[in-house]
Amino acid sequence: QVQLVESGGGLVQAGGSLRLSCAASGRIFSVNTMGWFRQAPGKEREFVVAINWNGRTTMYADSVKGRFTISRDNSKNTVYLQMNNLELEDTAVYYCAGRPGGISTLRPAYDNWGQGTQVTVSS
Repeated sequence: QVQLVESGGGLVQAGGSLRLSCAASGRIFSVNTMGWFRQAPGKEREFVVAINWNGRTTMYADSVKGRFTISRDNSKNTVYLQMNNLELEDTAVYYCAGRPGGISTLRPAYDNWGQGTQVTVSS
């Protein structure tokens, strides 16, 4: 079992920045790809970004390209999501997720999930 704990969410004005962190513990050797998903009120949970085990391969949703950056520090078992130029539409609960295989944008492909952290963007 892998435990994922997100942090760094909060309230920010449109155009501002936040950095989310996801700390992994437990059977972390079983996790290759780490990803971030988000769920806005009344909407399905959607893919945001993912990164492979060595950080050399990433995939972003079109809606966040050029604004969000994912990175990972394997020495700290932590994945980061730097979010810049935040928009009202970015308001959601952000979830960290992990899977043993390669990058996927599909929610069912991920075996391990954090509890989520709220990001609220105000005008």
